[in-house]
Amino acid sequence: MDDPADAAGEAELNDRTCIVSRKAQPPEDLIRFVRGPDGAVVPDLRRRLPGRGAHVAMRRASVDEAVRRKLFGRALKAEVMAAPDLGQMVDGLLAKSALGALGLARKAGQLVTGATKTEAAVRTGRALLLVQASDAAADGLRKLDQARRAAAASRSEPAIAALRLFTSDELGLALGGGNVIHAAILAGDAGSAAAKRMAALDKYRGESPGPVSGDAPFGRGEAATEKLNDTGAPSERRSGQDEGRGIDPAQEAEA
Repeated sequence: MDDPADAAGEAELNDRTCIVSRKAQPPEDLIRFVRGPDGAVVPDLRRRLPGRGAHVAMRRASVDEAVRRKLFGRALKAEVMAAPDLGQMVDGLLAKSALGALGLARKAGQLVTGATKTEAAVRTGRALLLVQASDAAADGLRKLDQARRAAAASRSEPAIAALRLFTSDELGLALGGGNVIHAAILAGDAGSAAAKRMAALDKYRGESPGPVSGDAPFGRGEAATEKLNDTGAPSERRSGQDEGRGIDPAQEAEA
């Protein structure tokens, strides 16, 4: 017969505790997984699917570790099949959610694109989050970085975060076509939702290279997160592009 204490501990583990680290975390810092009808492990990003759930910290490395160590079966108390590429699947779902939220923010008038409009939003303090293409040219990145820091200094407040999670093509498709390199998310329900989706994807990918401007890495929970209304987005995350590569500055001036 099972020890009641073990059963209680297992229930707690599956409630709000990462099955990899066994550490309790807030729901927004965890990804919920359930067993699908075919026995496959299914990510439940909205935490709405029925049935017993298993929680994993919102990091790609943690999901990969849960698959490697075959932890889902024990947590879900059932025979399950966790796809080897489950971590990549979650990344794709988070990316799709973030891009969709960006599109909704633009339709709601809570996102602007183009270097000129983006810089104006940053300098006037209307921007919640700076979104830049991972293949943007270094000159354009530096110009908006200067605007971001100048705006923060003039208001004696933390600089807004800047994320580089998508290519210009991916941003263009999500935002109605064209060459989108710079964008600013503005305040409002749709804008805040988009900022949170971007922050979640950034946190999941986790190991982005350092800032392009030479600043010290700016991690989650530090001052810049205040501007994002607790979205928790780190500052200046990149998506693997070298500083010296990317779109030509002449193109960037129009994007």
